[in-house]
Amino acid sequence: MSQKNSDGKRSARERLQEQRQREETRSRRRRTLIAAAAVVAVLGAGAGIAAVVAGSGGKKKEAAGPLVAPQGAAGKDSVTIPVGKPAAKATLTVYEDFRCPACSQFENGFRDTVNQLEQKGELKAEYHIVTLIDANLGGTGSLNAANAAACAQDAGKFSAYHDLLYKNQPPETDDAFGKKARLLELAGQVPGLDTPAFRTCVDDGTHDSWVKKSHEAFGKTSYRATPTVLLNGKSIYGDPADPLTPDKLRQMVAEAAKG
Repeated sequence: MSQKNSDGKRSARERLQEQRQREETRSRRRRTLIAAAAVVAVLGAGAGIAAVVAGSGGKKKEAAGPLVAPQGAAGKDSVTIPVGKPAAKATLTVYEDFRCPACSQFENGFRDTVNQLEQKGELKAEYHIVTLIDANLGGTGSLNAANAAACAQDAGKFSAYHDLLYKNQPPETDDAFGKKARLLELAGQVPGLDTPAFRTCVDDGTHDSWVKKSHEAFGKTSYRATPTVLLNGKSIYGDPADPLTPDKLRQMVAEAAKG
């Protein structure tokens, strides 16, 4: 075989090899582009799912059932549960969450004082129920307990059941109030509360939409923590430099009665 023919064959082989390399390169590039497109499609689908989930969350709030305010609810949008004699000159406004440890600290520390002042007609209270702990830690204890308290309001037993919930509040991370059976069990300790109507109200979540409305109303205020406690519109609780005491609360209520 001549050198010329050998060179020609080698050149042909080299040209064939180069062509195959070019084809493999194009093929790899094509696969890369397809994979990238698939990733974009997945990400796009993921974004769509997130939007649907967020939208569904909003729809779920509406799908919780019609907004049924508890008996006697008052204030704007009927999200306030009033306690005490309407003629009292001092108004204690409380934003609280039944799973909130600080709320329990306030209620257990000031319950007797507040109840005494209410019974004397010197103080009335307005309770706004929120569900911050459910939002922060997950679970449904804040919602379910709030609904049960609203059911107790229907039965004229709000104060007794409200106080009982705080006396039996589980640790913040324990969503015990998420179990409706526990809420019904506690109701048995309030004379006259554990009735078929109350049980149906708790089990059906009759006031769930109302609770969510109350929480949304809280979000529209300038307050960001629970408990938020106001006396005639002025914040009086939670300042370490000026701590509230039962005696100080009595004094403030007496001054409000004079004014």
